[in-house]
This record gives sequence, C-alpha cells and structure tokens, in this order.
Amino acid sequence: MKLKSPYLVKPHAKIRLSRLATDETGSFKHEDAAKAALDRHRQELADLQEILYASKQKALLIVLQGMDTAGKDGTISHIFSIINPQGCDVASFREPTPEESQHDFLWRIHAQVPRRGMIKIFNRSHYEDILVPHVHKLVSRKKLEEHIEDIVEFESMLHDNDLVILKFFLHISFEEQTRRLQSRIDTPDKQWKLSASDFREREFWPQYEDAYNHILGATSRRHAPWFIIPSDYKWYRNVTISRILVEAMKDLKLKYPEPSMDPSKIKL
Repeated sequence: MKLKSPYLVKPHAKIRLSRLATDETGSFKHEDAAKAALDRHRQELADLQEILYASKQKALLIVLQGMDTAGKDGTISHIFSIINPQGCDVASFREPTPEESQHDFLWRIHAQVPRRGMIKIFNRSHYEDILVPHVHKLVSRKKLEEHIEDIVEFESMLHDNDLVILKFFLHISFEEQTRRLQSRIDTPDKQWKLSASDFREREFWPQYEDAYNHILGATSRRHAPWFIIPSDYKWYRNVTISRILVEAMKDLKLKYPEPSMDPSKIKL
C-alpha cells in the first residue's frame, strides 16, 4: 500500500512531538469547507465498506491513540456513524484483567482482530501495554524493547494474513487538553467523562510525549504505518483521517464477488 500524507511517519523516524504543530488546518480555510469534504469521504467510506464486507478478501484495523481528551471517541462517531454496523466494530482496552494478565500482553489483542470483510477500530490498543510501563518505569528498558519488537512482528503477521493496519496518533497540545478538561468540568452532561486518572496522568505529559516519540518511530512500518494527525481542531482531525481511510481502501482495488448463480436465468 502506497499512501501519501504529510503526517505519515517513516519507519525508524526520529519523532519530536513538541516540534510538530497541533493546530494545522491544511488547505482548509474554514470549518464549513472541511465538513463538506468529510461528508463526501463518509459516503465514499460507506460504499467502500460494502465492497470490503461483500468480498471478504481483506480486513481493516484502525488504531486510535492519543493523550486523554485527544478525541478518539469523537473521531469514531463523526467518521464512522454512516458505516453499516454489521461490518464495523469497536474495541477498547483498559487495564488488563487478572485473567488477561496471566497471558502474553498480545493475547487479548489478537482475540479482537477483525475477520476478513470487517472493519475494527481500536480505541486505545496494544500500544497501551508498552506506553504506561514506559512512562511509569514498571518494566526494564530491555523488556520494553522486546515488546516493541513483538508488536512489529505481530502486525507483520497480521498483514501477511490480509489485514490492513492504519494507526493514528491524535496530536493535541497541552493547552488544548486544558480547555477540553475545563469544558468537561463546566458542562454537566460531559462530567461523566471525567476520571481521576485524567488529572493524575496529566502530570506525566512530558514522559508520555517522550514515550510516544520513541514508540511511533520504532513501530511505523509500510505494512502498519502511523500518522500523526494535528487534532486541536476536531473538524480538521476528522477530515484528515477520513481522507487517508478513503485513499487506503481505494488502493485495495476490491471488487464485489461474482454471483453464485446466473441472475439472467432467474424468472420470478
């Protein structure tokens, strides 16, 4: 798959998130133009998803990562609400359960990998299992590097078995996170989203940034690329990700399967 994007992370690239803009709007001068483009992308995605579902030749895994409040839920609702729910599913990964902790760290992930014909969205993912230990120094550096290598090999194996992987880091600024958290505090019907961990982990912003700097460059591959998406403006985040998805699905060049019988011979 050959995808062109200014936000594509090249394999082994040295990433410095602090130097990358979070408030870009690309060629869009205002939100209305981006919304019109998003509507076109959404319809194209719906059509392409139907062919994906019918052909059952490939599966699509979409990974969403980002700091708290980066907009993973919003990305899903704004881009994928038009998709046929029979062909799309979402999985979220929190702290491993006691049973999951007794297995290798990718065990619970593999169980959620989509079958051919399906789109699966990971709202947080297997990267949490190296991100949090990296930040809080829960395991050795050697073990972290082993897990990074495991992920690269795991994603390569999935690609070899007809799984298309696209990974998006939703890049927001510390100031934008402050505004979004304050909005949740001030808005009663958003307060349910608040959790103590949001504020506790916020203190480790530099450490999370450093961890992502390493992880994004170390795990972006041609068969499983990362895209660092400027996400301070939600509307630009949505139109940018949807455009990449449309281009990727078109690049698969999938077709509807041949009918199992000759329709011309059917007489009702």
